[in-house]
Amino acid sequence: MITGFGRLGTGFAADYFGVMPDLMTVAKGLTNGTIPMGAVFVRKQIYDAFMHGPDNAIELFHGYTYSGHPVACAAALATLDVYEQDGLFQHAHELSGYWEDAVHSLKGLPHVIDTRNLGLIAGIELEPMAGKPTARAFECFLRCYERGLLIRTTGDIIALSPPLMIEKQHIDELFGLLASVLKELP
Repeated sequence: MITGFGRLGTGFAADYFGVMPDLMTVAKGLTNGTIPMGAVFVRKQIYDAFMHGPDNAIELFHGYTYSGHPVACAAALATLDVYEQDGLFQHAHELSGYWEDAVHSLKGLPHVIDTRNLGLIAGIELEPMAGKPTARAFECFLRCYERGLLIRTTGDIIALSPPLMIEKQHIDELFGLLASVLKELP
């Protein structure tokens, strides 16, 4: 999910890597998270297998209560228009090198054992506290939050995926504050 809808400067990671998947699921980015909606993209032969079965069979029976909900569809169409009109995928592509430099500027700071990124995604792995896995990253989360920066942690990894409309000044601010907090961590 996190590699879809422009985060890598392309529509999806499959586009970025030049792969044609048989099936792909999408959700939040479809409506910009404004209203729940998900979708499944499948190759034609898979679609045909489900939709054109034996004469007495119903197509893939998976429930229809909210299928094609008009408000969700309107949100999706509006979101897709904004992606295109504002050039957000291209914007993400253009910022990816700047983002990468910012991510890797954290190398060598206290407790940082690895930095990795792709497009506008980053993982900063922290050395776990002895006997307290996840505690250091959670402490980083709390200190960042107190200073107005919301980060996400998973285990002892800081996972970053900024909004596509982020600008260089925001990247500088984000990584400046994060570096400051990392230097203070126990």
